[in-house]
Amino acid sequence: MKKVQQGFTLIELMIVVAIIGILAAVALPAYQDYTVRARVSELAIMASGAKATVGENIANKGGTIDGTACNGVAVFSTATKNTASLACANGTITVTGTADAKAVILTYAPSSASAGITWKCSSAATNYKYVPAECRQAA
Repeated sequence: MKKVQQGFTLIELMIVVAIIGILAAVALPAYQDYTVRARVSELAIMASGAKATVGENIANKGGTIDGTACNGVAVFSTATKNTASLACANGTITVTGTADAKAVILTYAPSSASAGITWKCSSAATNYKYVPAECRQAA
């Protein structure tokens, strides 16, 4: 009588473990970049409230961007888990991330046009893999 093979051989198990190891080596760095991107998105959300206030100030001044554009903007320097600070000067909003957010800095600059106020987001080129697509422009 022939003996029927049962289970897996040691070589087959080693191949499966090697494949899982290769997949993990590729997936972990991608996941870490993803978590940083999620943290940086909090910076954009923090800036959105300030953008609304600055936009209203500029509209009330007839489209003039000056030192009063930041009136009423809730700036802060007390860090949260992902946001180190939010600053505003002459309508330009600067949001800085903490070490958890790789110290990314997003800068939003307003410009007045006949159709309304447009915003240009910029960040350092070294941070492009972490920032939203609209911010992948040189500062």
